[in-house]
Amino acid sequence: MTEAPAPEPVPATARELRSRTLRRHRGRVTLGVILLSLHQVCEALVPVAIGLTIDLAVSTGDVTALLWCVGGLALLFAVLASAYRFGARFTLDALEREAHLLRLESARRILHPRGERSGLRSGEVLAVATSDAEQAATYVRAWAVGIAQATGIVVTTVVLLTINIPLGLGVLLGVPLMLLLLRVPAARITRRTEAKQATAARATAMATDLVGGLRVLMGIGARHNAALRYREVSDRALTASVGAAATNGLYKGLVTATGALFLACVAGTAGWMALRGHLTVGELVIVVGLAQFLAEPVQVLGMVGQMFAIARASAQRLVRLLNAPDAVTPGNRTLPDAPHAVELRGVSHRTLDGVDLTVAPGELVGVLTTDPRDAESLVEVLAGRAEGAGGTTRIGGVPVSELDLTSLRATVLVEEHDSVLFEGTLRSNLVTTDGRHRDDTALLAALAAAAAQDLVTGHPRGLDRPVTDHAANLSGGQRQRVALARALVADPPVLVLHDPTTAVDAVTEEVIARGTAELRAGRAPLGATLVIAGSPALLARADRVVVLREGRVHALGTHAQLAEDDPHYREAVLR
Repeated sequence: MTEAPAPEPVPATARELRSRTLRRHRGRVTLGVILLSLHQVCEALVPVAIGLTIDLAVSTGDVTALLWCVGGLALLFAVLASAYRFGARFTLDALEREAHLLRLESARRILHPRGERSGLRSGEVLAVATSDAEQAATYVRAWAVGIAQATGIVVTTVVLLTINIPLGLGVLLGVPLMLLLLRVPAARITRRTEAKQATAARATAMATDLVGGLRVLMGIGARHNAALRYREVSDRALTASVGAAATNGLYKGLVTATGALFLACVAGTAGWMALRGHLTVGELVIVVGLAQFLAEPVQVLGMVGQMFAIARASAQRLVRLLNAPDAVTPGNRTLPDAPHAVELRGVSHRTLDGVDLTVAPGELVGVLTTDPRDAESLVEVLAGRAEGAGGTTRIGGVPVSELDLTSLRATVLVEEHDSVLFEGTLRSNLVTTDGRHRDDTALLAALAAAAAQDLVTGHPRGLDRPVTDHAANLSGGQRQRVALARALVADPPVLVLHDPTTAVDAVTEEVIARGTAELRAGRAPLGATLVIAGSPALLARADRVVVLREGRVHALGTHAQLAEDDPHYREAVLR
């Protein structure tokens, strides 16, 4: 069986990323360059062919020579058109493939189990993985087009040198000088483009956040303030975009004006030479035609400089994402498929201060936190995201920091309070991707335990009920119940639930508590369950309850004992 190729190393700098772009598409880029260069050569030879036709056939009246010249022109145009068509095809193919590879590479970095700490918000990350990937890939086309245009200029210069050496030397010295002067505004384009992409990404990030939290904003009456904040960010993005557009427009104007001035100088010099008898009529036609032809490659070369500037700016943002440090640093130890206890000894992280906690296999333990920050800190510890936490967290006797990430994720599933559902169907949101088959019976059992069976029975398509983007067609309680059912379907050895019933009524909460406890009990003795919540229904089903106050273990016992003996517990849970 053929082994999959090893992934390419991540480029350390934007320059390395651009070099790799050319290297991994060298075949298509080479063919594209050859064919586009052939197209430019044919373009340059068109005025030469017309001038020769005038000198060899028109001025002499030779019909045979005229027929040969017309046939040669027809062949020239056929090669010209075909070369451009296939050259552009190879070049664009390389560009699209590179953009696709960069998008995949960005997605792999974003979705890597270890996470990333690029400092970019979700909307900014999306912009980098899409817009910047597309623009960084234009580096391929910039090189192909630039070499082709340079080839056209070289051929033109050679022809002009053949006709008249001073003219050829003028072109040979004038074009590089003009391109050198145009490099000055190109650096400004890079800076303006990078600023434009950054501000646009921040606006996208805020728009993503606002759309995701629209219902909350409407509920607390904060739509106006949110709109003002977005307007400020959008105004900054607009200012940066206008600045970049102004710089680009100025650059294009300079390129056009410089090209036109260069063309006028060459054509004027050739006309003066024709009047002095240094050029024939055919040679004058060739020189003027080549001067007109030169306007296009000179302008395109100027635009190629702009393409390089934009590609550099986007490559820098891509490298920042691709080289972002991992959010977590896992070990390399694995866990066997056996009962696993969860043990926290003297754990300190954020608001937690020396917490001791044990969840034995087959046990359901409830945790009540009087400070929501304690719950969030505990979730981070159990999920393996608490870098630098004090104390020891062990799963199956192995410290979490020493566990292989795949083994940790396969053993411990943390279903956080802010769970996300994806566009698709109810079934696609429930079925896990661990390779184990889940039949409809298991899915329906999990939905029943989460009191969400009405989503199936109340819809004609059942488990294939559509779920829109961000599950906008479901209520908050329905989304929460589906997320809980998804966690129950996964059936992990260790399940951690964080406030799984905050969006449902008391009756539904009781049904969920009973169903979840019964379904997890069916996994005994392998299944350990930890519920971090303030729900009396859930805590009443726990074998024991741990109360955290001010980051420390304040009390320990059953729900009934704590409700009777601890007034603080009674106030927090039975209010």
